[in-house]
Amino acid sequence: MGTRYAAKTDANQAEIVQALRDVGASVLVLSRVGQGVADLAVGIRGETFFLEVKTDKGKLTPREQEFMDGWRGHYAIVRTPEEALRAIGLME
Repeated sequence: MGTRYAAKTDANQAEIVQALRDVGASVLVLSRVGQGVADLAVGIRGETFFLEVKTDKGKLTPREQEFMDGWRGHYAIVRTPEEALRAIGLME
């Protein structure tokens, strides 16, 4: 059986979720799913983005890296609300 990584929420996730919702995005929090799945599914303008929330010094786990490498859609690692908005195309 594979290594189990505890599903945890990064301290900055709530403010990132709020910033995304403030601009009209749908946000589904997936952080409890585990298994390397991105923390957030974000829908806006008919598109869906997977966002992995990390703190300033946070690094991907091996399962997160595997998920990211295999995902063929929109995927970004974000650390701030501004990075999240850039990742979904709402900021330069």
